[in-house]
Amino acid sequence: MPPSTQNFPLGHRDSSEISIRSSAELGATIRGQRKQLALTQLDLAGLGNTGNRFIVDLENGKPTVQLQKALDILDLLGLEVVVRSKASRSL
Repeated sequence: MPPSTQNFPLGHRDSSEISIRSSAELGATIRGQRKQLALTQLDLAGLGNTGNRFIVDLENGKPTVQLQKALDILDLLGLEVVVRSKASRSL
């Protein structure tokens, strides 16, 4: 039985940030967080109210997945998307 959503993180686990430049990188990040939370793809699909095929496609970097569903899964895993100008990154 999957853990309840009350056990999910509400924010960053640490202060590290990852720059995502491809759907494959996003998928790998999602897979890593899911595994860190000890969830199976089926667990995440159930908790995210989506199909397992969507989770598989998302983690494999399929570039045509539905954006809102992807954002919902990120939120469920305690991750967020932040958009900023490249010039504002620290060097």
